[in-house]
This record gives sequence, structure tokens and C-alpha cells, in this order.
Amino acid sequence: MADVQPFRAVRYSGAAGPLADLVAPPYDTVSREERSRLFSRSPYNVARLTLPDSAEEAASLYRTWLGEGILVREPEPGAWLVAEEFVGPDGLARERHGVIVSLAVQPYSDGAVIPHERTHPRIKEDRLRLLQATRVQLEPIFLLSDTSLELPVPERVPDLRANGAQLWRLPEPDPRVLRADLELLIADGHHRYESAVEFASTAGPAAARMMALLVSTEDPGLQVFPTHRVFRGRPDLAELREGETCAGLDEALAKLADEPHSYAAGVAYRRGRVELVRGEDAELDVELVDRHGLEGIDYTPVAAEAVAAVDRGEADVAFLVRAPRIGDVFASARRGERMPPKSTYFFPKPLSGLLFHPLDS
Repeated sequence: MADVQPFRAVRYSGAAGPLADLVAPPYDTVSREERSRLFSRSPYNVARLTLPDSAEEAASLYRTWLGEGILVREPEPGAWLVAEEFVGPDGLARERHGVIVSLAVQPYSDGAVIPHERTHPRIKEDRLRLLQATRVQLEPIFLLSDTSLELPVPERVPDLRANGAQLWRLPEPDPRVLRADLELLIADGHHRYESAVEFASTAGPAAARMMALLVSTEDPGLQVFPTHRVFRGRPDLAELREGETCAGLDEALAKLADEPHSYAAGVAYRRGRVELVRGEDAELDVELVDRHGLEGIDYTPVAAEAVAAVDRGEADVAFLVRAPRIGDVFASARRGERMPPKSTYFFPKPLSGLLFHPLDS
């Protein structure tokens, strides 16, 4: 099954300034404007590695930072306990616990790591070029285990702290964390995982590992949120009638909450009309929306943003969907089914820049 081990992490030494100025969200959540802000925040911000102008530039920067002592490597292997305090899109404060480890990458057919979303070849090619040039895993992927992980928080000051995340190095992690019978679901990081598998097929056994944050599905702080759909430039959808007309948004959302999860359902919000739309048995809410294609589609985890886009006349329709249930995501993945992109929104995504996982000994 899954092979998870401690590893000799590389991390910022402190010479580049406060860690909060050096970390960043994962590469796929950073807009062009935010990338510029991160670049201006520090010449050593991790976004310069995860979102470089070229893979070769990232590789050169990484080697330079190591040579100058901006980055240092831990003398011994370790796993890293992570406690993340956050406020979700629903406005509620939570704390999530997990552990960062080194994961052996294997083809999905081996059954140790299972996917749940479809991927795009172009994005995989981009991440593969970066991995080939740098030979370092720059940011962790996010994995779920449906078994309990024993993760008591140490009674000492954390080794790293930034933006709500606290990390403690565990020189001798509890063996129950490194157990061999784990079946792991990719919550976030499908493109990076598949790129790592391809890289390992030519780069050899030492390169067949990557950094991963493991979180138990039993962790009270684990939440999956819906990703709502907004369509722009689709006049064909603006006048469409496809469901049960409701008196207003509040009524539609209340009815949606009462719908069973055995079939798809969602709220279609248009200017002057709100409908509850129902789909087929065993169909996902997002698959119901995907019947309209992907032309003009945009995504947001915040329902109010989707509704406001329609009210301002910027969008033709907003589809509000329910959050997938984690058990359903696992069950779908075990059946070998892939959900559409942006079907799940696990929040927060692990920060980039806390740790790095080199692939050369």
C-alpha cells in the first residue's frame, strides 16, 4: 500500500526575513495580480520558484538560495506535524491537523493512492518541466486517509509558524502515522502527483518520492466546501427554464438543503428568477451543471460572489451546488470514477514555502 516516510527537509533559514513574507498559496490558486504582490513582498518568496518565468530560472534560484544559506537542509529525517487555524468560506473558525511526510509515488493502478478529479495535460506538462529542472518537490500535495492518525500536538513552541500554520518537527513520528496499510485519496494536487509519477519513470528510484500533507477524514477540522459555477457570455442560458420556480433565493437554498444526495440538485440563479434544478440518480451536482458545457464558466466557493455577478449583469446565470460529502468522494474514487474539475474545494490548501523536499541525496 502507501509508502510514507520521514525526510530531510529543506526550509528557509531565517536569513531572508519573516516566514510570512516568504510563503504563498499553492501555484494553482495564485492569480496574476497576486503573483505580482508575492514577488514584490520578498525577492525570496516561494512563488518565484512555484510560478517562475521559466523552469530553468526556478532551478537557478533554488540552487542560489541553497548556496547563499537562504535555504538550509535539516541534518536528520523527520515528519512534520501541522496545525492550521483558519476561517472557512462559511465564516466559521476551525483548526485542522495533519502530518507532512515523504510519499513514494506509484501509478494509480497500484491502488495505494487514488484520484478523484480529472486532469489537464497542459498543466501536467508545466509541472513536469519544473520538476525536471529543479529536482525538488516545492510544495506538498494534500492527501486524505480514511483511518485515524494519532497526532497529539507537542507541548513546546512550534519549529515553524506562518499565516495560521504551525509546524513541529517529529524526529521519531508515531509508527501509526507511518503505517503501511494506508489508502490515500488525493484531495488536492492531482497534476503534481501525475507529473511526479511520470518524472520517476525516467529519473530513477531516488526521484520517486514527493512531499504530502496527510489528514485523516476523522479530523474535526477537515471540511470540503462547494465550488459554485458562474456562466458569462452565455445568452442561451440566461433565458433557460429548467427547474422548479422558487419565490426567492432563500427558499431555493432551503429546498436544496432538504434534497437527498441520492441524485443531483442545485439552484439556478438568474436575474428575476430562481429555480431548484434536479438531476439524475447517482449524478453529482456538478455533473448536472456540466451538461451546459464549459464555455464561459467560472468558479467560486462563495455563493454571495456568484449571486452578485448575476445581479450586476456580469453573468447570465449562477449555479449554486452542495458541498460533496467526503465519504461519497472516497466511494466514487474507489470505483475508479473521476469527478469533473473543481468538484471539491478542500480549504485551506497547504501553504507553499514551509518545507521543500529535495530528490537528490
